[in-house]
Amino acid sequence: MPFFAFNHVSIVGISSAIPQDFVELDAFNPSFGGDVVAKFKKMTGIKKFHKALKGQTASDLGFVAAQKLIEKRQVDINKIGIIVFVTKTPDYRVPATACVLHKRLKLPKDCIAFDINLGCSGFVYGIQVVGSLLENVNTRYGLLIVGDTTTKVVCPQDKSVAMLFGDGASATLLEKKNEAGSINVQTKSDGEGFKAIIIPAGGFRFQNVPGECRVWEDGNTRSDYDLYVNGTDVFNFSMTEVPRLVKEYLENNQLQADDFDCFAFHQANEFMLKQIIKKAKLPAAKVPINISKYGNTSGNSIPLLLADIYGESDDRNIRVLACGFGVGLSWGVADFTVNTKDVLPVIETNDYYQEAAVSHE
Repeated sequence: MPFFAFNHVSIVGISSAIPQDFVELDAFNPSFGGDVVAKFKKMTGIKKFHKALKGQTASDLGFVAAQKLIEKRQVDINKIGIIVFVTKTPDYRVPATACVLHKRLKLPKDCIAFDINLGCSGFVYGIQVVGSLLENVNTRYGLLIVGDTTTKVVCPQDKSVAMLFGDGASATLLEKKNEAGSINVQTKSDGEGFKAIIIPAGGFRFQNVPGECRVWEDGNTRSDYDLYVNGTDVFNFSMTEVPRLVKEYLENNQLQADDFDCFAFHQANEFMLKQIIKKAKLPAAKVPINISKYGNTSGNSIPLLLADIYGESDDRNIRVLACGFGVGLSWGVADFTVNTKDVLPVIETNDYYQEAAVSHE
């Protein structure tokens, strides 16, 4: 199994940004019917989600989160040698959005910049990638930005997902230092489930596909350019593999739930999380759930959860077991310690990059 241990890298800052605009689930009553909405709210626990403006992207939110974090930590940007952006909703097909963020943050030329195409497991995978790079290059800081504007790839007539996803992005700062504690990451993948969460068109497998919405076999309306989620497959995968991995990680490392202050799970939906908690035999008090306020924000949900709970509330070290799972199918856990003073409160913004458009004149 892929297991990574970093003994000279620490997470020294976490910041998360969401759009100011939000949608109450009751707004879907006229479209889907009050009974359908009420049932969805009860099952998922979602009451509202934040939605990006038309011109606002995940990188806009990630930029705000990163800029605030760099200012707060008073980081010399010339010592940031890595920037990785994890998203399934990039600004462009080409170039990598990490390069756009590199420009906007005014990072040095001696800096690695690339994207990773992942969703709900993105924060955990991102920690693994940036941590691995940071241990093996002559730079002090690595910047991980994770985010999605999933509402832009969801058909508003699709009852299965139109009320599920919210938008947001985060910035996590990793630092290489001798006195660092350990970061452990364990990751897994199962490509047999690649169709479970997918946007069929828009890449290069199926080009020039008509964009009209139609009723699919599952009874929901969407186009081939919209996100499709096979709820049954995703639920079965999550109920089986996620608690198994958590228990496996604890047992293999001779750890107990009491060794952790927080189990930060991807906020998929409330019912699913409660079932995972039971199967993994974790104390519910240590597994916070905040999906009611933000919806499922994909890879951003874990850092958003930490920012929502701890955002500069005090000054103490907390040990976190983060667990992300979803698109791929992919899943993993990251075991790390962070000081709560380095976790910033949730930022709300409607800012977006005014110079992003390319002139056709």
